[in-house]
Amino acid sequence: MRMGKKKQPTYRVVAADARSPRDGRFIEIVGTYNPRTEPSDIKIDNVKAVRWLRDGAQPTDRVVKLLKVSGAWEAFESGTSVEDLEAAAAAEAEAAAAESDAPATAGAEA
Repeated sequence: MRMGKKKQPTYRVVAADARSPRDGRFIEIVGTYNPRTEPSDIKIDNVKAVRWLRDGAQPTDRVVKLLKVSGAWEAFESGTSVEDLEAAAAAEAEAAAAESDAPATAGAEA
């Protein structure tokens, strides 16, 4: 689904019925893609993506490339369970939260 202003596109990766128009009705947002940044900003929820692929969703060629970059395509092809992906995502979020809670004064001792 194309978003953004004229000549400044950003995209939403969505699960939609094949009969819906490109920017029309969708079922769920799976991620976002901003091709204007360097490097391109790709944010895909791998758990949602794999779940939709397992349910029979047919991604476009461009979305397959985005899923390969995010790692969701490999998880889908390897048969990794959605529960394993959810556990990995939770562990990654916990690690990021622990990093942000670390004291910022460690380098200020001089």
